[in-house]
Amino acid sequence: MKFAVIVFPGSNCDEDMYHAASEVLGEEADMVWFEEADLKKYDGVLLPGGFSYGDYLRSGAIASVSGVIEQVKEAIKDGKPVLGVCNGFQVLLEMGELPGAMLRNKNLTFMCHEEELIVKNNGTMFTAFYDEKETISLPIAHGEGNYYCDNQTLEELKRNNQIAFTYKNNPNGSTADIAGITNKEGNVLGMMPHPERAVEKLLGNDDGLRIFESILKHWRETHAVGN
Repeated sequence: MKFAVIVFPGSNCDEDMYHAASEVLGEEADMVWFEEADLKKYDGVLLPGGFSYGDYLRSGAIASVSGVIEQVKEAIKDGKPVLGVCNGFQVLLEMGELPGAMLRNKNLTFMCHEEELIVKNNGTMFTAFYDEKETISLPIAHGEGNYYCDNQTLEELKRNNQIAFTYKNNPNGSTADIAGITNKEGNVLGMMPHPERAVEKLLGNDDGLRIFESILKHWRETHAVGN
């Protein structure tokens, strides 16, 4: 499997994402500068965290209208897995590929620590290696991670089983404790916690590795000879 790690001006978790996909998962990965991207040759797209374009206007707003985004949308239409983490989640929201918006954290401060999450849906291509209702721990690092949606959208997320992760102890004020959601088709996951920073037991935590392993499992199953 071959991953594209999209690099925007201001991305700062791109190396972590590349390390997780290439050096830990053991698959092919390229760090792709947004102006030079050709995503047709990639099997999955990773949108890393950071401060794309300095978070001017709104977090992820400018990146969401950059040239590479049309290719990301095509990848989504083609059913390829697209994972957006932290700023990558914000970009997916600004693109309109996921519903809702991000607000400032309820305490108006930047937070950087580990948080416990509850796996709400282990039936996606991103969560197959987790148990439903399992508690895991992942790092967060954000100032605008307070996920907001209106009641109608929330009911739709619940009805379609699009809520992938919730916070056990909501740190930022997110609606319904939401930490990560998918699109209706299930091939896009946006989440604020950083799985790419939790992929090695040597560094204290590998709870995030199973997201990448789940993506790879799905890809192998759908690209098996004879399918």
